[in-house]
Amino acid sequence: MCAISDYLINEQIRAKEVRALGENGETLGIMPLAEALKIAHDANLDLVLIAPTANPPVCKTVDYSKFRYEAMRKAKENRRKQQKTELKEVQLSATIAENDMNTKAENARKFLSKGNKVKVALRFRGREMAHQQTGMDIVMAFCEKLSDVAVIDKPAKMEGRNLIVILSEKKSK
Repeated sequence: MCAISDYLINEQIRAKEVRALGENGETLGIMPLAEALKIAHDANLDLVLIAPTANPPVCKTVDYSKFRYEAMRKAKENRRKQQKTELKEVQLSATIAENDMNTKAENARKFLSKGNKVKVALRFRGREMAHQQTGMDIVMAFCEKLSDVAVIDKPAKMEGRNLIVILSEKKSK
């Protein structure tokens, strides 16, 4: 759907022939633009170009202010229905204990159940950089704990001293 201000009305329409629709959506047929404008004018309504790319273009006879209000209301409703996903972060360390990992996995599970994505970050400190495979094993074990509710969006990747994986909720079929 195009922006509300993008609709052409009455004399702004530049097509020779249009497919005219009545106020209730009934088809009036293909006719010259002048005839469609006369029908709209006689009914004290506006002729609004709804589908400019169609052949011939489709116009509807409506009250333009009411049409604009309805289009704005629909757009607002669609924006409200969109789900906003946040990126929540869970930080691990290369020396994390099993119970700490379970606690962080439960937190991540809560984030995922609310529809958020989870960024799992393992920060290497000092000499831990020499043991990156250990860190990779920890992150993969963490992902394995969440495998029933999560899928890996972005695989493990080093970013500076951090090993990062992004998880999202598993779609149920």
